[in-house]
Amino acid sequence: MQLFSLLLHTAVFTGLVAGLDARHPHAKFHHEANDIARQPQPYGGMSGLQRGYRSVAYYVNWAIYARNHPPQDIPASRLTHVNYAFMGINNITSEVILTDEFADVQKMWPGDVATDYTNTTSSHDAMTHDTTNGTSNELEMFGSLKQLYLHKKHNRHLKTMMVIGGWSLRKAFAPALATDSGRKNFAKTTVQLIKDLGFDGVELDYEYPSSAQEAADLVSACQVIREELDSYSRSLNGNPHFLLALSVPAGPINYVHFDVPGFKPYVDFINLMAYDYQGSVFSNYSGHDANVFKSIDNPRSTDFETEDPLMYYLNAGMPAEGITMGMPLYGRSFANTSGPGMTYTNATDGSWEPAVWDYKAMPQNGSQVYTDNTIVASWCYNKDTRYMVSYDTPEIAVQKTHYIVGKGLGGAMWWETSGDFKVDDQRSLIRTVTTELGNFGGMETSMNVLDYPQSKYRNLREGMPGQ
Repeated sequence: MQLFSLLLHTAVFTGLVAGLDARHPHAKFHHEANDIARQPQPYGGMSGLQRGYRSVAYYVNWAIYARNHPPQDIPASRLTHVNYAFMGINNITSEVILTDEFADVQKMWPGDVATDYTNTTSSHDAMTHDTTNGTSNELEMFGSLKQLYLHKKHNRHLKTMMVIGGWSLRKAFAPALATDSGRKNFAKTTVQLIKDLGFDGVELDYEYPSSAQEAADLVSACQVIREELDSYSRSLNGNPHFLLALSVPAGPINYVHFDVPGFKPYVDFINLMAYDYQGSVFSNYSGHDANVFKSIDNPRSTDFETEDPLMYYLNAGMPAEGITMGMPLYGRSFANTSGPGMTYTNATDGSWEPAVWDYKAMPQNGSQVYTDNTIVASWCYNKDTRYMVSYDTPEIAVQKTHYIVGKGLGGAMWWETSGDFKVDDQRSLIRTVTTELGNFGGMETSMNVLDYPQSKYRNLREGMPGQ
C-alpha cells in the first residue's frame, strides 16, 4: 500500500473494456443507485446509510522523520478510522511485530512525562511480556501510539487499526500463513498487540496472494484472527467488537486471488486500493493515477480503472457498504510528455521519491489544471517543461464522493495523511470528501474502545489519566 505498491502494473492491461456500454452514462453516474442488492455486513448490523460512512486514512510510522508529520496532525475529527502502518511479520515464527519501536512506543512528545518507564530500557525488554523480571508492569507507552490513543479519548467515534504488511513486507505473508501453527501464532500475536497498544482492530495488507492455496490460507488466517478477536472481546466488560479488515487490489491479475465468499464471514470491511493505475517506470504511456472509468477516447491513458475491480468484489458477494473506496493524497508524474496517453521519460524528481508528489504540492507552478469528468480524473500539465502530474483535485474528490454514494459504498479511504493539506485548509481532500458525505447522512458514529486492562503498559491500562 505504499506509494509504489502496484509495480505489478507492468503487465499490459486487458479485458476491462467489456461491459462499458452496459454502465449508466458517466454524466449521471453519481445519481444512479447500485443495482446490486445491499446486504448487512457480517458484523455491522445496519446498512451503510443507517450506520454512516467510513472515512479511513493511513498514518505511516515513518511520517515523524523527514515528512515532519507528527501524529498530533492527524485530522482525527474528520476520520472514523486511522490505519497505522505498518506492523511486520517474523519470517521464522510468524509473529506479528513492530517495525519501528522508537516511533511506535518510545518517542517522547511534548507533554509526555516518563515515570516508571524512562525509555532507558532496551527495546527487547520494552516489548516482551516477561512478568518474572518484575519490570513489565512498570512500562509506559509513548510514541505515536500513545498519541493515537489520545485522539481516541478526545474523539470517541474514532477507531484505530494496526496494519500488517504493505508492499515492502509483502514476501512475509505467504510463509507466515502457510501452516496451522503459523496462522495461530500470527493471530495470537496480532491480538496481543491490540491488547497492549490500544487498537480497535487490524487490517491485513497482503500484497498479494498469487495462487488458490495462498488465497485459502488468507481465508483461514481471517477465521483464526476473528476467533482470537472475539475471544478477547468476551474477556472485556461490554464485549466490544474488534475490527478485521483487508486492503484489496484493483489489478485483475491480483484480485482474482482474493476469495470474497471465503473471507466475507470474518471481515468487517475491505479497503479498495483504487490508485497507482499508471506511473513513471511501470507504465507504457503517461496516464491517470486513480481514474474511476476507463477512457474510450484515449485508452492508453487508463491502463486500469476503479469500476472494474469494484464490480468484481460486488459480484463476488461483498456487500456494497462493506467496501471503502481508496483515493490518493499524492500524484504521479511523467516527464517529456505531451499529456495523458503519450510517450514519456521517467520523472526523477518528487516530494519523497522519484515521480511521486504530495497532493499539497499540487498544482505545480506554471502548470494548467485539467479535468476529465467522463473518466473522473484530473492532472496538471506544464506545456513549457512538458511535465505532467496526475492527481485528484477537490472537484474530482467531490465527484468520487458522489460515486461512493451512488454505488452505496461504505465510505472513503486515503493513502496517506502526510500528503494532504491541513484539514482547516479548504484544499484538503479529506475535508472536501467528509464535508460532502455530510450531505448524504454523515459519518459513522460507533464508539471506540478505551479500556485495555490487559495491556503491559501501565499508563494505557489506566487510560492515560489527565491527558
